[in-house]
Amino acid sequence: MAHPKRKISKQRRDKRRTHYKATAPTLTTCPATGEVHKYHRAYYVDGDLYYKGKLVYSKAELE
Repeated sequence: MAHPKRKISKQRRDKRRTHYKATAPTLTTCPATGEVHKYHRAYYVDGDLYYKGKLVYSKAELE
């Protein structure tokens, strides 16, 4: 198996990893409920599931 001839220093390793940056998620506000949620994701408001401002699933349907 291949092994490195010399240890990679922490400084050299970290220089290589400088481009790995976390990005903030894109958030939007629902026009129907006013809830802030992730873009292109379904979200719950009081047990009801919404997507694109429309009610997809209601908790009241089960009861």
